[in-house]
Amino acid sequence: MEHNSTFPIKQNELDMLRDEVTSYIKSVQWEQGQRAKNKDKDAKDESILLYLSRAKGNGGAEVTSVSKTVLELKKRLLPESIAIPVYLNQTLYAVQEGITLGIWIKDSYYDASGLSGLSENKSALDNSGKREYESKMQTATAFMLFSTAYKILHDLQTIASDDLSVMKNKFAGIPEVSLMSPLKGISCALFYYDKYLGHPEIVKTDKDVVDFTVVYFEALIAEIQMRKSSLEYTETILDRTYKLENSEFAVSGWDNVFQGAAKSVEFNKIQFEQIVGNRDAKHFARRLTERMLSYDFTAKKNPFQELGGFMPVFMGYGIPGTGKSMLIAAIATRLKEHCDNLDIPFLFHPMPDTLISTFQGGSAEKMVDWMKPLQDPSKLIFAPIDDAENNLQERTAQGVSAGVKEVIGVFLRYTEGAYAVNYGNSSIGLFTNLPEMLDKAVISRVQGRFKIDGARTEHDFLDQDHLWWRKLDDTMPDFVNMQGPENYSYLQDQGLAKNMGEILNVSDKPTEERVLKAYDKVESSFKTNQHLFYANLYKEIQKIFPFFSSRDVRNIQSAVSLRLTDFDLEEDWFENPEIYFKKDYETKFNMLQELMRANMKGLDFSEIRRQEVVRYLDNVATIADTDFKRKVESRVNQLKIDTEAREQFGKN
Repeated sequence: MEHNSTFPIKQNELDMLRDEVTSYIKSVQWEQGQRAKNKDKDAKDESILLYLSRAKGNGGAEVTSVSKTVLELKKRLLPESIAIPVYLNQTLYAVQEGITLGIWIKDSYYDASGLSGLSENKSALDNSGKREYESKMQTATAFMLFSTAYKILHDLQTIASDDLSVMKNKFAGIPEVSLMSPLKGISCALFYYDKYLGHPEIVKTDKDVVDFTVVYFEALIAEIQMRKSSLEYTETILDRTYKLENSEFAVSGWDNVFQGAAKSVEFNKIQFEQIVGNRDAKHFARRLTERMLSYDFTAKKNPFQELGGFMPVFMGYGIPGTGKSMLIAAIATRLKEHCDNLDIPFLFHPMPDTLISTFQGGSAEKMVDWMKPLQDPSKLIFAPIDDAENNLQERTAQGVSAGVKEVIGVFLRYTEGAYAVNYGNSSIGLFTNLPEMLDKAVISRVQGRFKIDGARTEHDFLDQDHLWWRKLDDTMPDFVNMQGPENYSYLQDQGLAKNMGEILNVSDKPTEERVLKAYDKVESSFKTNQHLFYANLYKEIQKIFPFFSSRDVRNIQSAVSLRLTDFDLEEDWFENPEIYFKKDYETKFNMLQELMRANMKGLDFSEIRRQEVVRYLDNVATIADTDFKRKVESRVNQLKIDTEAREQFGKN
């Protein structure tokens, strides 16, 4: 869906609606429908639903007043004080602002959809005109309530508690949502909002008011999202974006950035030292966290992006059992600790396992919902996709579901192209045991890659065992009666490397024979410090691997840039954030350039370029080959089994 035009929402136009909004906050009238009244009649007396459905008197409309309830809450929560509690105040203000914006959007829909004209000539309408009028009224009401709730969430999201599960457990849903007319829509929504607020179980503290309001309006959005497919005349909603002036806030169709994603997922805390081996992966993860933390919230960009050292998409791959999930947790732990320290909002946003849907179009919609929050510039976001081969599998392979194709389509659209927005505050990590099964277009989006190969050296295996028997040693000191190594202190090798050069132990030549052959052929005509060497090498590689393209060349270029920015941020920057992290964008950028220059003094550009090209091409060859090798191996295994079976059969 292309949103082709942006309309400003002007503050002075909103000001003209404030009196109308104040009147709703003071009092709304709502007559409950039978269904809402009869809900949960058998439940125990203290049921919140029953409380909601007990209308005053004998049916008829009931008047409620949010402002009155807020005053009562104030008395209950802070009996001594004259000032309204701060959260109560912020919430009431957010609700008023939300309704004001919703009414403005409703008025705009009236004009854009031709509903204004229909309302004026209401008495003269024929049957089809009446139907169109009613249908547009419903759409106008739904869009108004959606925008209202969306604005309230936008304003309260940052001050609500991180964990809303307690409040969600108390919340029993919204008994009914009316889309008959804008007036009825607002009255019904505010009526139940007010009923909940007045219930003694819901609000126990000032902060509960914010939390409840977020839970309530999230539920309202969910209700409207469920009904949006039955609404007609929505084209004037879908074709435009409304942006509030002097603000980040925008309403773009039914898109909901906060849906199910505004809250960080829980994860186990793991330190890098607890992971054995994986030097490449640990080093990469450390660089990633330092780079993300350099993001500037005011300028909405990251100085590392300008220096060429930021990776919006990266990939970690390796055999099973080498610590992928631990690594994901360790990256999240490190980011979260630094973010807490620097007072930065952090979102851990793993891709859910339940993404692929059996419904046509369902997977695409879920994937959009997952990818949308990655465009929120107000927090740092780490979005790992574990076992990436499940959801991003090669599309041309046999038996790949339509859902996978939808997911890949959305992934590609959001990581490059018109939809791709990257401020340098979010990074998607693909983690896989089977990189060769990933879709080629997905792999070509990957700008940084590293191996997750687990324990590799004698010391790695020593440490891995040590982490296990150490626990026994703590509980029963002399129980582990074995001798330790003489010249090694445990976990000494598990620290972080200084730079990639330490880890690479670079082979001078490619290890993969076809790449080596091409390399030697080109080297007989050009030296590796000539630009023509690479131009010709790429041409040769393309003959062997037809899928090698300019995208791969760009990836090699970004790998070289990563090496050039492969320096540590100064220790004291972390201890005193004022020195670097809290500075403005320009200052940070200049400080990094200084560091980069100092770091480059010991480096040789043509040598680094050569190393990265060799590394990348070997990698391409390995991924291309593994698929073929695996097929061959499974055939060979099958033949061995057949032969063995025949022999045994002959003996019987």
